[in-house]
Amino acid sequence: MSKILVTGGLGYIGSHTVVELMKAGYEPVIVDDLSNSHPKILDQITRITGKKPVFHQLDLKDEAGVRNLVTAGPNISGIIHFAASKAVGESVQFPLKYYHNNIYSLINLLNAYYGKAVNFVFSSSCTVYGQPDHLPVDENAPVKPAESPYGNTKQIAEEILRDTVASGANYKVISLRYFNPVGAHESALIGELPIGVPQNLVPFITQTAIGKREKITVFGDDYNTPDGSCIRDYIHVVDLAKAHIAALRLMETDSFKGYDVFNLGTGKGNSVLEIIHAFEKTTGVKLNYTIGPRRGGDIEQIWGQVTKAKESLHWQTELSIDTMMASAWAWEKYLSNNPL
Repeated sequence: MSKILVTGGLGYIGSHTVVELMKAGYEPVIVDDLSNSHPKILDQITRITGKKPVFHQLDLKDEAGVRNLVTAGPNISGIIHFAASKAVGESVQFPLKYYHNNIYSLINLLNAYYGKAVNFVFSSSCTVYGQPDHLPVDENAPVKPAESPYGNTKQIAEEILRDTVASGANYKVISLRYFNPVGAHESALIGELPIGVPQNLVPFITQTAIGKREKITVFGDDYNTPDGSCIRDYIHVVDLAKAHIAALRLMETDSFKGYDVFNLGTGKGNSVLEIIHAFEKTTGVKLNYTIGPRRGGDIEQIWGQVTKAKESLHWQTELSIDTMMASAWAWEKYLSNNPL
């Protein structure tokens, strides 16, 4: 089996991707510093798959530690790089944390594996587009000045990867520009697990529904959208995880060379208020929410043109908004009865 290094593999998207890798016949090797994840997720992955993946606790900012991993670790054919700080609002408050963590860890990883034939999947973001001129936004849209330090780290990381490939390094690289991942695994054994106050909408919804939070604040109802709240392209995390397998498969072919980018989304947008109402409809739980001021770093609306992923990766989303909400709620209820 091909071994795939998965950085941030105990995180939200990482853990779901590890499960899909194992289902697809790969052998994931997880690296995670546990700064925004929980060690018990390894046990949950084992429960789902019947096999415990290899795990190394390591901070990728530790240059010597990363080099030791390469020297002592297994030969790998691919890397899926999730490990990063990822909250837009927090990045506005603590920009240096985001530049240090997200950029330095990537450089250490690329340096450590430089010269080896490696297929590299990068966890990028639709935030690289800023507020696009046209919707849906496609991969040829200009990359605008970022609206947040988090978004800027994704832009810079993509530039680093593109320049590294152009320099003649023995890497194949695909950057996957995610829209908004939500939902949880159908087993309800893994899902989004924010530490502290959630920075993303759906875990705030589920924590409010179960009583951990008093209410949800909708950041702004005066945007130029049908109901005044921000619009995003929400994608089920399991659909998103499967796209990483598709990216690896493409790079394993001789036809793929160099560097490419793909949007990953459903191709349509839903507003914050629509998501709140979808949760209420799907679960029957009434939510307490209020309207607050706009939040720094947020863009008004974005959803993706995803034709390129369908044609080249042979991938598209399958799971609905209702499934996203139902699975996220099942995960929250599981956590309330089985705290990690």
